[in-house]
Amino acid sequence: QVQLVESGGGLVQPGGSLRLSCVASESIFSDNSMGWYRQAPGKERDLVASITSGGFTNYADSVKDRFTISRDITKNTMYLQMNSLKPEDTAVYYCKVLYTTYWGQGTQVTVSS
Repeated sequence: QVQLVESGGGLVQPGGSLRLSCVASESIFSDNSMGWYRQAPGKERDLVASITSGGFTNYADSVKDRFTISRDITKNTMYLQMNSLKPEDTAVYYCKVLYTTYWGQGTQVTVSS
């Protein structure tokens, strides 16, 4: 069973940046699409960015031009670079192997002054 471990969350001021990491226990990125989701209190878990096995990326409108998804296949690691953070970006961020039930445990991102 694939295990995913996120890290890199924390408290940041509006306008700041964070980089999240998701390390997989196996070499899965070459054969699977991956995604970053987020869930704010009282809201549904939404997909914010995805990357296909071929490296094509897609973003939710709310994060387009601010967030960048990437991966390092040699390190079994996926990243989410988040710039120009806003208070509404506050949420628990999860990585997922798309079209499977494999989720990470989540990492909290709080954007506040």
